[in-house]
Amino acid sequence: MLTALALARRGLGTVWPNPAVGCVIVKDGEVVGRAWTQPGGRPHGETEALRRAGARARGATAYVSLEPCSHWGRTPPCADALADAGIARVVVPIEDPDPRVAGKGVARLRAAGIAVEMGLCAASARAVNAGFLSRIEAGRPLVTLKLATSLDGCIATAGGESRWITGAAARARAHLLRATHDAIMVGSNTVLADDPELSCRLGGLEHRRPVRIVVDGSLRVPLTARVVVDAARQPTWFLVREGGDEARRRALAETGAEAIEVPAGAGGIDLARALAMLGQSGLTRLMVEGGGGLAAALLDAGLVDRIAWFRAPLLIGGDGRRAVAPLAARTLAAASRFERQALEALGEDVLETLTRAP
Repeated sequence: MLTALALARRGLGTVWPNPAVGCVIVKDGEVVGRAWTQPGGRPHGETEALRRAGARARGATAYVSLEPCSHWGRTPPCADALADAGIARVVVPIEDPDPRVAGKGVARLRAAGIAVEMGLCAASARAVNAGFLSRIEAGRPLVTLKLATSLDGCIATAGGESRWITGAAARARAHLLRATHDAIMVGSNTVLADDPELSCRLGGLEHRRPVRIVVDGSLRVPLTARVVVDAARQPTWFLVREGGDEARRRALAETGAEAIEVPAGAGGIDLARALAMLGQSGLTRLMVEGGGGLAAALLDAGLVDRIAWFRAPLLIGGDGRRAVAPLAARTLAAASRFERQALEALGEDVLETLTRAP
């Protein structure tokens, strides 16, 4: 099952709106087929593993990282494919909460005479597909706030110098994070200040092109910004307030970028509604890279699920530009709390990974 979960991780960032599923088929102590959900969400992990196993799948055990689907979409149900291949036993960690499945896949397997075992490595399975589960259960993608700061939480000096606070190893790790997310979100101030490309520039992963999302309620970003100029090459969405400048939206659309109207909220757009709309679009994993105002707004709204915090061993001081703008909390009891999950050394820098405290 751990191998199936590791295989599932290979699909993260490339399979939305589908879950990333890994499957390992074992017969007489030998792995005869293994696969994961392919880019675009199909073939599913189970059908690809069965294809690779061929006739050796008959009488075998399939370890699947999520309940096999039981409904017809663009492909037949995976539960039927497992039964038709003669699989004798299926081990599944968790149910798929999608209402089209939600126990129906397991029931279909058992009705076909297949032994089904549930619960093995359940917590790990939920962690791997936390984004898909969030979209189904909470109606929005899983939100990871990525920060790259000095020890005292600054992203730049008072004069705006920021390249580079963290070293090469940390920057490469950040690009790997981009590759495992469906979309990257920044605020308009970040685009105006840094003109980022928001692409994955790791060798061998240049083909990973997460959706670029810019929160720009009043469409301030110029058409000369890099995220606009190459919008035809990498999907680019702008979240704008309803009823904005129609001419600006048309000009943006002509570049290949898409403007998505969102109801107004405090200080800009309604972020909760925006994330719900992104969930409806199929996004499961969203990484937020800046700036401080957007980070603070999401934290205040309770919309940050994870933090990936890269820290360099330097101090900038109180006049530096902060990674997170002032928050609404005025007491420790009201502060946003997170739990550390991992601490990773990256050259002289560290990456601390945290999840929102229950």
